[in-house]
Amino acid sequence: MLTRSSFDYALVRVVPRVERGEQINVGVILYCKTRDFLAARIALDPARLAALDATADIDEIERALALIPLVCSGDPRSGPIGRLPQSERFHWLVSPRSTVTQTSPVHSGLCEDPESALIKLIEKMVLPPTK
Repeated sequence: MLTRSSFDYALVRVVPRVERGEQINVGVILYCKTRDFLAARIALDPARLAALDATADIDEIERALALIPLVCSGDPRSGPIGRLPQSERFHWLVSPRSTVTQTSPVHSGLCEDPESALIKLIEKMVLPPTK
């Protein structure tokens, strides 16, 4: 039997017009210290974004969102933030900001496999519901 580990996660949101506060969930960042795991999955739906703001610069938003998994993995392309320890990268990613890309408050959970938990969260919280 696998042991369960605690993890923290935050939803990644796009708020195309910050002054309006309308948002869509576009990803999940999950950190599990005991399993040495920090990863993000992003799934931007351009049609949903356009429904909130037809003038949103989708290419620029996609570029910003693409950096999140790079920071999680410590990829050199993520710059100095990517060189920080995992816990500091997670806290930097989920810190409150008033930009087009934001994160939800941090939530906690238990899992046997952080990768599976990440996939379940993105399916439940980001992707369109299936029948």
